[in-house]
Order: sequence, then structure tokens, then C-alpha cells
Amino acid sequence: MMASRRSELGVGVGLRVRMYFVLTALVLLYLFFVLVLLTLGMDLLFVGILAAVLLGSQYYFSDKLVLRSMGAKKVSSEQEPKLHSIVDRLVVQAEMPKPVIAVADTDVPNAFATGRNPNNSAICVTTGMLRRLDDEELEAVIAHELSHVKSRDVTVITLASFFAVLASMLMRMLFWMTLFGGGRSRGGGGAMAAFMLTYFVSVLVYFLATLLILALSRYREYVADRNGAIMTGHPSQLASALMKISGSIAKIPTRDLRQMETANAFCIVSALRGESIAGLFASHPPMEKRIERLRMLEQEMEGR
Repeated sequence: MMASRRSELGVGVGLRVRMYFVLTALVLLYLFFVLVLLTLGMDLLFVGILAAVLLGSQYYFSDKLVLRSMGAKKVSSEQEPKLHSIVDRLVVQAEMPKPVIAVADTDVPNAFATGRNPNNSAICVTTGMLRRLDDEELEAVIAHELSHVKSRDVTVITLASFFAVLASMLMRMLFWMTLFGGGRSRGGGGAMAAFMLTYFVSVLVYFLATLLILALSRYREYVADRNGAIMTGHPSQLASALMKISGSIAKIPTRDLRQMETANAFCIVSALRGESIAGLFASHPPMEKRIERLRMLEQEMEGR
């Protein structure tokens, strides 16, 4: 049974095509960005090094930084035996190392995974989620988060974000230089035109790259839903957990939700007000579409 489930893990054809399309679009956009900057004679060394250091820090220390921002504490098997038992069972099934397990003391029901690879990862759940979900639903959520770890989603998004970060830093640098006359003091009208073109291209690339990265993030959530549901063998358990979490979040005061802002992109359900109607600017897929896909997967698995 475990072997058959492992063999089913993967990305559906439709999702795979869309992710490849987004990644291809990102590559073409970044190639365009670099080509324009080189044509305009822009020296990217300093900004590139700064962007690499920033993303490198995020890549290597994201697990510790996110857990600290949430006030999450690592828990032992004696402190949370049920949680450890679920994770132990699932990591054996998924053939992956056991991540650090942490609990954040907040009534906001949610969970997230972070870390650069399966050997350096952490899974965090909130006390609010532990109180609201039954054992089967909790297992489904943990399986979803383990799928993120196994797929190295933090690495994928970090690498995809490099030139977006570069464009953002360049955009801000050029903006401040414009305010202080940096563009006007370097060779007259031609230099000023190149300066302004560089600024507007940076803005455009940052905007388009952000949309593409958010789309990639939404697709990765679909993949984690699918793989997590296949891992447990019961997509309906994850669907039930998602509905409970989103329903509970809708009733929690905004001031309490702010605690989740730093980890929101990692969470299984967005804790931000209005993201469900944000469309292209949302980091998570619409809940109704996630539930629909899980129900279709349940029917597919029952038909085998």
C-alpha cells in the first residue's frame, strides 16, 4: 500500500504544464531584464552581490527566522507525542528525514513548513489548529507540509525570486538617485534617458516577476494538496481540515491574524484578509478550487 502511494506522488499533467509555463516566462523575463541592463551599460555587480547575500541569508536561515518571528518552540516527543507519532509515520512512508517539529502558541489555526531542503527543515503547527482538528485532519495537514519539504518548495521560490529581488533593489536605488539628482549629473540628456529607462524596466520586471512568482506559489500549493492527500490516502481529510481552518480564520480578529503575517506565504491557508478575492495577487489558490480538486482526486482514487 505504501509503495503504491509513493508511486502516485507527483504533479498532475495540467499543473506540470502550467508550472513549466510560469518558469519559462520567468526565465524569458529575466533574460530580457539582463539584456536591457547590459545594453544600457548598467553595472550590476554591486546590486547583484547585495541581492545574492539577501537571498542567500533567506535560503540558509529562513527556518530559524520564521519560527522565531512566530514565537514557535521546538517540541519533543514527550511534549507532543501525537504530533511526533504522525510525523514519524509519514516520513517513513515518504522516505525522507524527520524535520524539526515546533508549536506556535496562537489561537490562529494554521501550519507551515520551512527550510532549504529535507535535511534542514521544520514543520510548525499552531495550538489553535491542534485544538480544532481531529487526528485524521491533523495527519492530512502534516502530509501537505511534508510534501512542501520533499519538493524543496522554499528553494524553488527562492531561486525564482532572485531577479525579482534584484529588480526591486535596483528600482529603489534608482528612485533615490533620481530624488538627489544622480541621473542628471552623469552626461546630459542621453544619460538621463538611459537612467529613466532602467528605472521603468526595473519596475516592470519587478511587477511581472511578482505576478509569476505568486502564480508559481499557488501551483505549488495545489501540488502539496495532491501529494499530501495521496500520502494519507484520504483527500477528504485534507478537504475537511482546509474548510475548518479557513472557517475559523474568518472569525478571528484582524489584530490576532497579524501574528501570522511573516509566515503567511508558508502557511497552508492564508491568514490575510481579502486574499481570497485578490486573484493574481494571492499567494494561495482559492479555497473552493482546492476543495474541488481534492474531491475529484478522492473520486479518482475510489475508482481504482
